[in-house]
Amino acid sequence: MKLTVTMFQSLDGVLQSPGGPEEDPSQGFDLGGWLVPSVDEGFGEIAGPWFDDADAFLLGRRTYELMAQHWPHVTDPADTAATKLNTLPKYVPTSTLTEATWHGTHLLSGDLAAEVRELKSRPGRALQVHGSGRLVQSLLRAELVDELRLMTFPVVLGTGQRLFEGVVPASWRLADVRSTPAGVIGHTYEYAGRPALGSIRVDAEGREELVDAR
Repeated sequence: MKLTVTMFQSLDGVLQSPGGPEEDPSQGFDLGGWLVPSVDEGFGEIAGPWFDDADAFLLGRRTYELMAQHWPHVTDPADTAATKLNTLPKYVPTSTLTEATWHGTHLLSGDLAAEVRELKSRPGRALQVHGSGRLVQSLLRAELVDELRLMTFPVVLGTGQRLFEGVVPASWRLADVRSTPAGVIGHTYEYAGRPALGSIRVDAEGREELVDAR
């Protein structure tokens, strides 16, 4: 399975507490719920189909607990996200949870990178991560993420946890981009390895040229 990450972020890259103030008020963050005013039909048209290729989920402990309070109560068979989340396997790396009642949950307590590599080696389409910012940062540092699915909202927060803090340098190839009437932009990026570097210089005739550093 390929490992995909779906993340909501502000224009300045903040991912903390997007859906409500109670989600993650750590470090005094008081701007929770910043995505709600921008949610429209276009949002669902972009984010909804991202669930289609899910064959399993990998969720951080905090995100898992928030989802487990909500999704088991959504029973509409036409809701693809609910159907997938309620029926497919869910893997949760944790050192604190000892049991979980949400159907299909498996707790992981070993080496994160090794356990995720084993999950990725199984047959299937996508092992999906939703939210789970700190988990995603660990996966990015281990270069285990194959695809980023980012929803960027037209708001600048100036504070809060950011997605790409403390990760290793990487290059990503744009595979798809769409936008909504409310100004939300959905990007899909595929992992392309370490970044290529270069420089800009002026040639003998006074023209700028790009020079590949490799």
